Amino acid sequence: MKDLTMTEMMTKEDATAMILSAKKQAGLTWEQIAYKIGMSPVWTHSAAMGMNAFPPDKAKLMVSVMGLPQEAELALSESPTKIWTQAVPTDPCIYRLYEIVGVYGPTLKALIQEKFGDGIMSAIDFDMSVTRVENPKGDRVKIEMSGKYLGYNSW
Repeated sequence: MKDLTMTEMMTKEDATAMILSAKKQAGLTWEQIAYKIGMSPVWTHSAAMGMNAFPPDKAKLMVSVMGLPQEAELALSESPTKIWTQAVPTDPCIYRLYEIVGVYGPTLKALIQEKFGDGIMSAIDFDMSVTRVENPKGDRVKIEMSGKYLGYNSW
């Protein structure tokens, strides 16, 4: 993490590095941080990683909860530019999710279109949760996603 002079603006990447450092030092979980700012853990992590913009009131809370400098508020509330630097992820957990979309993506698309028509599930008007489900064969990861249906316009 670089030291900022008065003329330099803090970037989303700077704010992310500060959040990760503060989280580690405080021994907090994403659920604990999310609870303190009144948001979901999934959204909180995504925004902390720079993939969503914190509303100004939530940016202010995040700065307070994590003990960040006030300059971080502006960086956290800026609209993100979402860029993936890797075509195929190599982290095993992320790769498996990528594999699920590759295998079941066409199926999900077909089923959405059968039930709703020609359109998509929004990732803007969207929520997601991750829960642990106990199972005698080994605990399960349950990911639930809910996004607004957006039909394509004909014009």
